Formats: sequence, C-alpha cells, structure tokens
Amino acid sequence: MTVLTRELRFQTKGEIDLIDITREVERIVEESGIENGQVLVFVPGATGAIVTIEHESGLLEDFKRALRELIPKGKGYLHDRIDDNAHSHLRATLLGASECFPVVDGRLVRGTWQQIFFVELDVIPRRRRVVVQVMGE
Repeated sequence: MTVLTRELRFQTKGEIDLIDITREVERIVEESGIENGQVLVFVPGATGAIVTIEHESGLLEDFKRALRELIPKGKGYLHDRIDDNAHSHLRATLLGASECFPVVDGRLVRGTWQQIFFVELDVIPRRRRVVVQVMGE
C-alpha cells in the first residue's frame, strides 16, 4: 500500500468563509499515482471544518444562514468567557474536521455537484492548513 500526504495552505477571511478546495484535492490524487484506495481531507484545528456542498452562490449563502440560525453568536455560551468564539467551536463540531472519498481508477469519486470546501468558522481571518492523505495501491 502506498500513502502520500500533502498539505494545502491558504489565508481565510474569517467567519464564515467558504473555500473550494476540490481541484487541489483532485490534483493531489492524480499526482499520487494511486489507482484504487481513498483520500482523507482533514483540517487540524477546532474552528475549521471540511464539508461537501454544491458550489452555487445561492446554496452557499443558504448554508451560511443555516449555520448562523442553528448556532447563533452571543447566546451566553460558557466558552465565550475565554475568547468569545464558542459558536465557532460548536459549528465546527457539528460539521466535522474531515471527509473521506474513494479513489477509483486513479480519480477522486464524488458527485457531479459535490465539491469539497474548507469552512472557516473562527471569528478572525486565519492562516490555515488542510492535510490531504491518499492511501491505496
């Protein structure tokens, strides 16, 4: 079995910034030479997330609004006593830090309208990294 690990690095704009990383992940899969296996996309950090969603402007705005409505800012969360970003941590916990995709015949398997996004949930712009690990034969 072969394992290839790469990192994507980028700057975010802060709460709630959506960054499409689909092409970069596909490029890493292609460069890996792995024909069949899987790819893990993971963000180290407690206020970032990896999701799949269609890259359509209306849907992306709907997604942002849904996050704000589900876990609103400033609702008296206990963690806000520390750094006023409890809602960021809670949103990240619901969304998750990783996604795993199959690799078949050397290509990332995903739906036609299924793109891979990094979601910045922290209240400030940040320098982020995403770990992409391709495993297989």
